Amino acid sequence: MKPGTLLISQPFLGDPNFERSVILLCRHSSAEGAFGLVLTRRTATVLGDVLAVPPGPATDLPLYEGGPVQLDTLHFVHRYASLPGATALGEDTYWGGDFDLLITLINSGLILPHDVRCFVGYSGWSPGQLEEEIQRGSWIRQPASAGKVFTLRSDAFWQGILREKGGRFRALSNYPLDPSLN
Repeated sequence: MKPGTLLISQPFLGDPNFERSVILLCRHSSAEGAFGLVLTRRTATVLGDVLAVPPGPATDLPLYEGGPVQLDTLHFVHRYASLPGATALGEDTYWGGDFDLLITLINSGLILPHDVRCFVGYSGWSPGQLEEEIQRGSWIRQPASAGKVFTLRSDAFWQGILREKGGRFRALSNYPLDPSLN
């Protein structure tokens, strides 16, 4: 799987860490496993609550829960191709890079805050684990879709991306949280 792929959880996944989630795959290799960021879990916290950043628009960047692993780490995706150290994910979307420069560019107005997403923690898989989960039907893949990070609302991302896929996926988007209540 290539970086920039979206992993959409099946509605019956049963794991509260990933229930109705969409993950942006940032890295994948058969030797090292996979690394991704949950796009659907916005927190009530902003960047200025957890880091001492210079005053300006960057302090109000919302934080998302990137996954259950290492919640003391910060990761970010953005739309600034020239940021040193950034990894291209496709569709004008990049992962990581020079964080201090990013903050400076946001505070100076050269990068708009809505073109950046910050995440605490991440989602990780050991070698072969993600492939096994996909074979079991836990995840629906949406290749080459990194740009969706900036086009769909986080609270409706899971449902929105399934609707965009159409067909049987559109029907899955309406799957109830608790089917036993139907």
